[in-house]
Amino acid sequence: MDERKKDRMQLLVRRFFLIIVDAIILNASVALALVMRFNISIAAIEPQYVHSFLVNIIPYTLVSLVIFWAFKLYHSLWQYASIAEVYKIVEACFVVEVVHVTFTLLTDTMLPRSVYFNTLVFLIVAESASRFMYRMIRTVLNRKRQIGEYTRIMLIGAGESANVIIREIQNSRYLANSEVVCIIDDDKNKIGKYIRGIKIVGGREKIIDSARLYGVDEIIFAIPSATAEQKKQILNICKNTNCSLKTLPGVYQMVDGDFNVNSIRNVDVLDLLGREPINVDIESIMGYVSDKVIMVTGGGGSIGSELCRQLVSHDPKKLIIFDIYENNAYDIQQELKQNYPDADVEVLIGSVRNTSRLEEVFKKYRPEIIYHAAAHKHVPLMEDSPNEAVKNNVVGTWKLAQMADKYGVKRFVMISTDKAVNPTNVMGATKRICEMIVQAYNEISKTEFVAVRFGNVLGSNGSVIPLFKRQIEHGGPVTVTHPDIIRYFMTIPEAVSLVLQAGAYARGGEIFVLDMGEPVKIDDLAKNLIRLSGYTLGVNMDIKYTGLRPGEKLYEELLMKEEGMQDTNNKLIHIGKPIEFDREQLFKDLERLKEASYSETDDIRSLIKEVVPTYHPKEF
Repeated sequence: MDERKKDRMQLLVRRFFLIIVDAIILNASVALALVMRFNISIAAIEPQYVHSFLVNIIPYTLVSLVIFWAFKLYHSLWQYASIAEVYKIVEACFVVEVVHVTFTLLTDTMLPRSVYFNTLVFLIVAESASRFMYRMIRTVLNRKRQIGEYTRIMLIGAGESANVIIREIQNSRYLANSEVVCIIDDDKNKIGKYIRGIKIVGGREKIIDSARLYGVDEIIFAIPSATAEQKKQILNICKNTNCSLKTLPGVYQMVDGDFNVNSIRNVDVLDLLGREPINVDIESIMGYVSDKVIMVTGGGGSIGSELCRQLVSHDPKKLIIFDIYENNAYDIQQELKQNYPDADVEVLIGSVRNTSRLEEVFKKYRPEIIYHAAAHKHVPLMEDSPNEAVKNNVVGTWKLAQMADKYGVKRFVMISTDKAVNPTNVMGATKRICEMIVQAYNEISKTEFVAVRFGNVLGSNGSVIPLFKRQIEHGGPVTVTHPDIIRYFMTIPEAVSLVLQAGAYARGGEIFVLDMGEPVKIDDLAKNLIRLSGYTLGVNMDIKYTGLRPGEKLYEELLMKEEGMQDTNNKLIHIGKPIEFDREQLFKDLERLKEASYSETDDIRSLIKEVVPTYHPKEF
């Protein structure tokens, strides 16, 4: 017998059992009401009432069972019975007794009037008891099935989410090895009270002590409406308990009804950053993206591929994915084909350093908006290959800007980095030159050129979290360059939101900067990830400090002091005031950089420093 047939058979057996129980309850309720009417003396019951009771047993039972079926009393999942099911029982029993009175009146087999009222009361009580007894029996049986020890759970939050979690854990046979042992909530009015028999033991200050007192194995953060900062504060306390941490989906998923126990996920290191997501003005994006030919260079990379995902959902006339790495380009192509089969997506392989390839693409497709995400971004690798950084980042951006100007592109949005501010490495310095190219071309072209500057992107290729995860998977140690190194962080969706909104705000020449909140110590990030992965620092996982890498500094800046700051409609997005420089001299310097990099000079850093005075490599 397959699983489906087995489940169907079990359902039929349960329904048959409930019908038999209901048949007994129906007649027992009438009999008990009749006996009570005559002072609990069976002998005192008048014969015509006994006759009326006996003659009506079969029709009363059958009609009542049909009414119960109509009210779906045999269709509910009684292991999840709640007040809603009680209402159904009351309604069904009331209808049964109305029919009972009517039938006996029409057949001249009336019982004493008090019998009908008492029968209704007994029926409601007995029917409710039978259903909730079924639920209790299932709960007890589920507990008896458990093998080994319980997973002892602490809930953070004493709201409806906690109620749902406790109910499912108590009633589900699949969660029989789990038990909620205590609840934490900061609301002083709730402390000391109970939810489904589980005590609310105190506020967040009680988390560590309660975890120890109750032997907690797992903590579930059950406040879907909490802000990112509130979540961060509480989870930072929880991570010191050595319990596994899990969290609920956001409040919007709860409202949409998408939540159940299966929605609970492990706490990610992103939950500990305390950053609110950027809200993008979708309508403004739709206005300048819809029905346009859009080109994304580096479209297969971390930022580029997310740009493509979000752009294609806004109905561009054509989306051109331009990338030199065919594997990355193929992956995003297949993903978009599956998710947006009607979208016009063109994947082209090529380099931004190849003038003739760019000329061919621009002449054929005439892009109207360009998102320039193609770049070499790995700091230590670019220190070892500085000429390649200049070729790809500087010369590539220069050539792309020339094509945008020549073919009348409306907007050109370049992805920059906080490492462009007072750079100490080649990658950051080349990105600063790219910003200068953007500002220079904006002055001489009808195209609106802008740059978007942000910090490190969590989860992107080459970022620290994937590296830390791989190191943890291989047993460690986790390598951190310096215990005091700090960085600003953002998620890939946040980065792309900023890029898209910058395109909407663009008037030309701006450097858009994200207010990224408080910087994060890389050392803390590593320690948090170790804890969240179930390891104990110094016991079964270590951190190794390797020293600052070439070109790396302890902290990054988002703006140079002389750039100033101007607000936009989004309070998290600002505009840096452009720094004045000699445009003609820049173009001369670009020619020198191009020639020097392609001749593989050993002195490219000196030339870069002449273009970017704020560049301070260790050699100087």
